[in-house]
Amino acid sequence: MESVMPHRIGNRPGAARAVPRLWLVTDARRLPDPLPLLPRLPRGAAVLLRDMEAGAARRAARAARARGLLPVVAGDGRLALALRAGLHLPGRRPARHLLPFLRGGGLLSVAVHGRAGVARARRLRADAALASPAFPTASHPGAPALGPLRWAALARALPCAAVALGGMDARRWRRLPRRLAWGWAAIGAWR
Repeated sequence: MESVMPHRIGNRPGAARAVPRLWLVTDARRLPDPLPLLPRLPRGAAVLLRDMEAGAARRAARAARARGLLPVVAGDGRLALALRAGLHLPGRRPARHLLPFLRGGGLLSVAVHGRAGVARARRLRADAALASPAFPTASHPGAPALGPLRWAALARALPCAAVALGGMDARRWRRLPRRLAWGWAAIGAWR
């Protein structure tokens, strides 16, 4: 499977970006250290560094880049710039130092859980949106999932590449409409 595509972005610097199809997502509880899983990812995949202190994020970003992967820092634009990484804007936590990143940063992804997230993706001219939760997920046990139809409706409204998150693996990705589901992101599927 091809792992990246050029994706045009309006007025943001560096108008052509590579949007990864596959994303490994870190998590303080379920995957605090992504280093052992990096060899399982194809070149061009993204490694979303969430819930990591700066030193651990630096080590992970260096290791990811050495394997041909794209590091993406969650919530801190200055750290993303310092690491020459992409930036992910979480939906439920505030992001820091967004403006410096928007002026000269790399790939920008946003969390999308509903219409407010779609509007945010449009307003910021995001390159990708991690739309979730597509399916039931171990990260949020018992939380309602969108399912394929509601996920597709959310993805259809996005102005950028839609990446499915939440209970995802390759089999579930194939259950989503191919023309809408650019890629998928996961924690547990890579173990």
